Amino acid sequence: MNLTDTINTDIKTAMKAKDKDALRALRAIKSAILLANTDGTGEELTEERGMKILQKMLKERKDSLSTYTKAGREDLAEVEQSEITVIERYMPEPMGEDEIRTVVQGVIADTGAASMKDMGKVMGMATKKLAGQADGKVVSGIVRELLS
Repeated sequence: MNLTDTINTDIKTAMKAKDKDALRALRAIKSAILLANTDGTGEELTEERGMKILQKMLKERKDSLSTYTKAGREDLAEVEQSEITVIERYMPEPMGEDEIRTVVQGVIADTGAASMKDMGKVMGMATKKLAGQADGKVVSGIVRELLS
């Protein structure tokens, strides 16, 4: 079952359970998928492309959550947190810091990076290898640590 089918099934389940929070998040995911399918590129929704869409949505929600929390708007922060919880259900299991470090060390060895000047090259390859499994900030911190 692909991502679109899974989302549609979960929307039906949320409607039957009258789970408004999950339904709102699932409809947002479905909307993002439909927009990606009709963006004119002609690309089909692959697993990788679906994960990129979910990553983008997750990042947007986390940024909004941070903003609302700083502004003291707990009512809006709760909405964002509930959507984050639903979106995370469809993301692959995140890697631990040790696993990320191992992958980054492999990338550094492959690229022959020796200093901070090579950070862009290392980040590009590491981001591709760790797509959907690691937060970019964590990867960046590990790359900086290993290159300095």
